[in-house]
Amino acid sequence: MKHCPDCGAKLETPLGCGACGALFSPESTLTPFEVLGLEPSYELGAAELKKRLLRVSRVVHPDYFGSADAATRERAERASALVNEAHATLASDRARADWLVRWLGGPAESEKREMPKRFLLDVLEWNETLELARGASPGSAERAALVELRRVLRAQTDEVLATLAARLSPLPERASARLAEARADLNALRYLDNTLAQIDAVELESLRPN
Repeated sequence: MKHCPDCGAKLETPLGCGACGALFSPESTLTPFEVLGLEPSYELGAAELKKRLLRVSRVVHPDYFGSADAATRERAERASALVNEAHATLASDRARADWLVRWLGGPAESEKREMPKRFLLDVLEWNETLELARGASPGSAERAALVELRRVLRAQTDEVLATLAARLSPLPERASARLAEARADLNALRYLDNTLAQIDAVELESLRPN
């Protein structure tokens, strides 16, 4: 639906019309990009996404339909929930990439759990550093190694995100081999995020009173 069936105005979202205030119940499931009136793409600026969120929210937000009938209010609530869900997916580099990989026919996380091979040896070293740091006293060499590991992991995260962006920009064809490579990058990011969280947990534990 490109134009409002009620007033003919161009629609910014299939959920409703900003010109006449009509709300719609799309027959098919909308993608996050369709909800916010965007073309599918990995490259998505935060400012543009925020602008789209505000514009579409003004069309469907339940506050604008407080005096409407119950069915219309319910439709507005569902539409607003879809808008917030779409924004949450697209605002996260990881969630947006995951959605695009699956949408284009690439493997889901449950189907391909491998990371890029270059990470395999690094993972063993990271785990060893974490184990040595657990229970070590603040100021020890083991804790100093943990601080350095955090720096390394953050740099690795930036590197993997850049690689992922290159694989998905422009979007590959459906079932392209690049999608499996992008999934491996996402697996690596998940492990990096988890390891960084473990570092935070080790350091927080040392701050708790005995």
